[in-house]
Amino acid sequence: LQLVESGGGLVQPGGSLRLSCTAPGGTLDYYAIGWFRQAPGKEREGVSCITSSDRRTYYADSMKGRFTISRDNAKNTVYLRINSLKSEDTAVYYCAAMALRGCYAWEGGAEVDYWGQGTHVTVSS
Repeated sequence: LQLVESGGGLVQPGGSLRLSCTAPGGTLDYYAIGWFRQAPGKEREGVSCITSSDRRTYYADSMKGRFTISRDNAKNTVYLRINSLKSEDTAVYYCAAMALRGCYAWEGGAEVDYWGQGTHVTVSS
């Protein structure tokens, strides 16, 4: 399964972005989808996860409030909206697909079957 992220770019502090994750030639329907990020010089961290069928959402504790994950199976797309962007949100954001156990233990990334190539988000004035 190929995953492609889009929607990143340069944004001013306080702005918003909506990142998208699609699967050209495949379907996301059967996968839980997670968003992860890796800031320069830091380890990768989990942001959020959404299950496949019932669309339950999960957020890392530090991500609750400004991040919203959603999915549109008709468009084969999972979104991550980020509001009130801060400089510390600067990172490469990756989407990832998890088949077997959905969002169970998603945050560490060990359950990921497929990773996207990432989209860069830079928050700067």
